[in-house]
Amino acid sequence: MMKDIRPDFKDIKSFEEFNRYYWYREELSQICKSLGLEYRCTKQELNLIIEQFFKGNRVEKSVRKVNKNQTESINLNTSLLECRFSFNQKFRDYFSAVTGVNPFKFNADMATAWRKVKAENDLSFTIQDMLKVYYGESDYAKYDNSACQWNQFLKGFCLDECSNNYSDKLKAAATLWKEVRDSKNEKVYSRELLKKYEDKIEEYLK
Repeated sequence: MMKDIRPDFKDIKSFEEFNRYYWYREELSQICKSLGLEYRCTKQELNLIIEQFFKGNRVEKSVRKVNKNQTESINLNTSLLECRFSFNQKFRDYFSAVTGVNPFKFNADMATAWRKVKAENDLSFTIQDMLKVYYGESDYAKYDNSACQWNQFLKGFCLDECSNNYSDKLKAAATLWKEVRDSKNEKVYSRELLKKYEDKIEEYLK
């Protein structure tokens, strides 16, 4: 039985199709180089870069403006704890080089993930794992923005002159917030919401 002939990379339409075939590291490196992607890394890293390429994320060829010694020991498989990760310029430059995003900004999910890594002393969590958090491909840790939503909700409630009808504004707002928080509705205050749950607020404040 004749084996499948491996097509040219340019004719491959998905990472799943790409993954059916065996590729040497040098071949992967040449593919990445021809696409203007980072190509100076391990075979496993090159595979990950090509996977990201098929997902529409370009891991650009790094132009390292940082001190060579700073990034020498950092690669996609480096443990965050072992490389003493921090939200500083050194790692901002590294992530900028890897993602092609300049200026690079760490997001709230990344900050939450880093807190979890430190709290659990998770030595297995790598730079690649942090990249997945950045791209929204990981559920390792998610920023809980409910506190911010509540603050905005309370502010909106207090700015509405109708809230002056209640002697205890905080309790009235909290009653409304509970209804919104536990529903699938947008977590935003509105006067319509106040009218809808007016009876419930009155009952709670008795």
